[in-house]
Amino acid sequence: MNEKLYEATPLTQGDFTTGIEGPACDREGNIYCVSFRDKRGIARVTPDGKAELFLTLPEKSAGNGIRFNKVGEMFIADYTDHNILRVDMTTCAISVFAHNDTMNQPNDIAITANSVLYASDPHWGNSTGQLWRITKEGKTILEASAMGTTNGIEVSPDGKTLYVNESVQRTIWAFEIAADGALKNKRLFKKFDDYGFDGMRCDIDGNLYATRHGKGTVVKLSPRAEVLQEINVLGEHPTNICFGGKDGRTAYVTEAKAMRLVQFRVERAGLEWKRWRR
Repeated sequence: MNEKLYEATPLTQGDFTTGIEGPACDREGNIYCVSFRDKRGIARVTPDGKAELFLTLPEKSAGNGIRFNKVGEMFIADYTDHNILRVDMTTCAISVFAHNDTMNQPNDIAITANSVLYASDPHWGNSTGQLWRITKEGKTILEASAMGTTNGIEVSPDGKTLYVNESVQRTIWAFEIAADGALKNKRLFKKFDDYGFDGMRCDIDGNLYATRHGKGTVVKLSPRAEVLQEINVLGEHPTNICFGGKDGRTAYVTEAKAMRLVQFRVERAGLEWKRWRR
């Protein structure tokens, strides 16, 4: 029997706030999201939708984007305390991996195959933003400052391109990633005339899935910026997306209007799911 693709269904009900974000999957298929019960709570959600409190962030912290590296450590963008936090998944110990007071509010994070991080850093009040590189040692390097409201961020499968969108300006930019991780040769990848953007993720073919905040959809773009699909996610405010499931072909979307996770099946596995299984 052929399965239905690109048809969203609810995964969770209750317990999250309108700040629900993240999400990211571990190797066992659990999904982790922020704002579980309050802004400091990180949830672990099983593939069948059972959510529980996994850990609570420090008092001044609040989580946003989540990523895992190849050894299974979790990284969380802490937007209120200007940090990238690192979590030991065995002990649940939380440490500050990177901190910079000149960050506006680190929002979403991308990760390369060799665990270099990039963080979007919007200033919502001014409709501006920055873009940071965080080395494997936790050093913060400002890669771009004169941008719009930087938000969703992702690295291409070949590791040569960094995509970052600007929510208010409705644009997606592509940067070339140099051998040392520095960014250069910024170019316009895609611009839309309406609604906003939030989180983004790639599949293994380099197709880019971007959440359309305000429209209630996820748009699937080819590496040539062609619109391939647009998926209704059952709520107006999708905030981010990740891939998981037994084959990496289940997309999980955090949706802030209904304060829940939704899921839909896709044709090809997510990049991050595949990368950490090589």
